[in-house]
Amino acid sequence: MISDLLKGYDPVLMALVATLFTWGVTALGAAMVFFFREINRRVLDAMLGFAAGVMIAASFWSLLSPAIEMAEADGVPAWLPAVVGFLAGGGFLLLVDRVMPHLHMGLPLEEAEGVKTSLRRSMLLVLAITIHNIPEGLAVGVAFGAIAANLPSASLAGAVVLALGIGLQNFPEGAAVSIPLRREGLSRLKCFWYGQLSGFVEPVAGVCGAVLVTAVKPILPYALSFAAGAMIYVVVEELIPESQQDKNTDLSTIGAMLGFAVMMFLDVALG
Repeated sequence: MISDLLKGYDPVLMALVATLFTWGVTALGAAMVFFFREINRRVLDAMLGFAAGVMIAASFWSLLSPAIEMAEADGVPAWLPAVVGFLAGGGFLLLVDRVMPHLHMGLPLEEAEGVKTSLRRSMLLVLAITIHNIPEGLAVGVAFGAIAANLPSASLAGAVVLALGIGLQNFPEGAAVSIPLRREGLSRLKCFWYGQLSGFVEPVAGVCGAVLVTAVKPILPYALSFAAGAMIYVVVEELIPESQQDKNTDLSTIGAMLGFAVMMFLDVALG
């Protein structure tokens, strides 16, 4: 049904619309700062765990699995694009992590990562979230761009489900950015502005990913695996450690399990 409704549309345009949707959901989450001054740490940890679970599930069902199927269809060793792309994606995020100045939630300013900068603590916190929105937007864009290859493993329904899953976990992410910024002394309007701004990179990365894979189709399985590797890097390096900083390990783990289960359901049942 989804495929019939969107048949004939340009994959790049669909990638733009899909990532504008995920950005919009981030903005909705950021708008929670107008209703709440603080966010309970237990709730935050559960939300971060949920986001991690969604990203792990999406990395396999929506990205790595189709990449392996595409490689097999092309007569390439099935493991090659998956392994190379996956490690390249993680390596890319490692490089970005080392270069872009940012600060993870709950850490003192002295523990900011990346190049030295005079940016305020609030901006460093926003940049930390912005970094992990890059692979999310890229993943959605590549998934829609893959449709142009007319391969059975690159379905429109699967791309839509991926965008839906990413959007679903972007709501708590938006709140997790904007509400803690209130503790930094920013106005509610500025907190909302920075919260939604952290998701603006998704449409940019999404369009770039879609354009790239439609122009150079042989890199499709590598691009899908690249996005998966980048997302897993974010989960292991950022989301899981941050969700367990305050020892709410059970809550964050349950959140991760639920996020994984939700994304698995969406992808298997609807994709």
